[in-house]
Amino acid sequence: MRTTMLYLHRYFGLTTAVFLVITGLTGAVISWDHELDEWLNPHLFEATTQGVPQAAIDQANQVEAAFPEIDVVYFETHHEPGHSRSFLVAPKVNPDTRELYEPGFNQVYVDPVSGDIQGVREWGQVWPITRETLMSFLYKLHFSLHIPEIGGIDHWGIWLLGIIALIWTLDSFVGFYLTLPRRKTGERAESWWQRWKPAWKIRHSAGAARLNFDLHRAVSLWVWVLLFVIAFTAFSLNLYREVFFPLMSAVSDVTPSPLDERTPSGHDNPIEPTLGFDEVITLAQQSAKDRSWTKPIGSIWYAREFGIYRVEYFTAEEGHGTGGVGHQALYFDGHSGELLGDFVPWQGTAADIFVQAQFPVHSGRILGLPGRILISIMGVVVAMLSITGIIIWRRKLKARQRRRLQQAQLASLESTV
Repeated sequence: MRTTMLYLHRYFGLTTAVFLVITGLTGAVISWDHELDEWLNPHLFEATTQGVPQAAIDQANQVEAAFPEIDVVYFETHHEPGHSRSFLVAPKVNPDTRELYEPGFNQVYVDPVSGDIQGVREWGQVWPITRETLMSFLYKLHFSLHIPEIGGIDHWGIWLLGIIALIWTLDSFVGFYLTLPRRKTGERAESWWQRWKPAWKIRHSAGAARLNFDLHRAVSLWVWVLLFVIAFTAFSLNLYREVFFPLMSAVSDVTPSPLDERTPSGHDNPIEPTLGFDEVITLAQQSAKDRSWTKPIGSIWYAREFGIYRVEYFTAEEGHGTGGVGHQALYFDGHSGELLGDFVPWQGTAADIFVQAQFPVHSGRILGLPGRILISIMGVVVAMLSITGIIIWRRKLKARQRRRLQQAQLASLESTV
C-alpha cells in the first residue's frame, strides 16, 4: 500500500508541480490585483476634475456612442472620489461579416465629472505585456494559462487547470498518508504520536537535503487544511459547469442560478438584449423595493452568452476586497425583463451556501483583508512545496541512477573474473 502511495505521490507531484508554481506565485500577486493595478496605472484610475459626477448610466451610453463597434456589458454605479469609472465592453457583431469587431480593447476608463475618456486597454492581453496589462495578464495566467482558442473552444486552459486542481486535491490525501508512521501491532497511541512528531519539525542543522525534505513535509502538514481547501476550490471553479455543479446537483439539494439553467450561446454569438441598462435599472429598483432591500444598486452586468442581466446591490464601501460570499443580486431576462431569480448571501440550502463560498474561499475574500493576506502567503507556500518536491525527486533519481551504475559496474567486473 505504501509503495503504491509513493508512486502516486511522485507522479501526481511531477504532473502538477510546474502548474502549481505558476498558479501559486500568480495567486500570491493577484490577491492584490486592484491595489497594484491602481499603483501601476494612475493615469487610468485617478480622476482630478472637480464637480458633481455624472450618472453612470449616462456615461455608459456616452462610451457606446464614442465607440460604435462595442457594447458596454458591465459597470459600477457608484462614484469613488478621486477615481475614474471603469466600463467593461465587448465587441458587437459586424452586420456585413457576421463576425465580431476587433476594437483592440475591452475596458474604458472615464472621468466621472467631465466624461472625458482617460484611456482604454485590453484586459487579459497576452502580448505585449505593459504596465497597463501586467495585472490582468497575471490574473488570466492564473486560471487559464492563456491557452488560446482551439477548435472554436476557448476553455482549454481553464479545463486543464481544473484537472490539475483535481489531481492536486487527491494528492493532498496521498501526501498526508505518507507522513504517517506505520502502526505496530499493539502500539499505544502515545507511542505512535511520538514517532509521528518528527514529521512536523524542521531541522535547520541537518544539512541542505534534510532541510529541503523537512520543508516539504512539515510545512505541508501544518497548512494541510488550507492546501486542501485551495486545491478543491480551484477544481470547483475551473470545472464548475462541467463537473462541480452537476455533481453537487446529483448528491445534494442545490438551487441552480438562472445562468446555470441556460446553455451559453458561445463567445462569437452574443444575444442582443431588447432592454437597455436604464430599463433594467427601473425594474431592479422596483424589485428591490418589493423585497425591502435597502442597499442601492452597485453594479450591472449583461451576460451576453445567456441573455441575462445581473444587478448587484451594495454600497461603494463594500467594493474591492470586502468579506463575505458576495452581494445581493437579481437576474432579469434581457428581452422580456422577467425576474428570473435572485442571489442572497448566506441563504438557501447547505449546498447553496457551499456553492456560494467557492470563489470567496479560494480568493480569501470571505475573510476580508486577513483572508487575502493568508491566500497571498499560501501562494508562495504552494510554489515552495512544488519546488522542494521536485528537488526531492531529482535527488532520489540521481541516487537510483548511481545505484544502477554501481550494480552494472559490479556485474561487469564479476563477468570478467
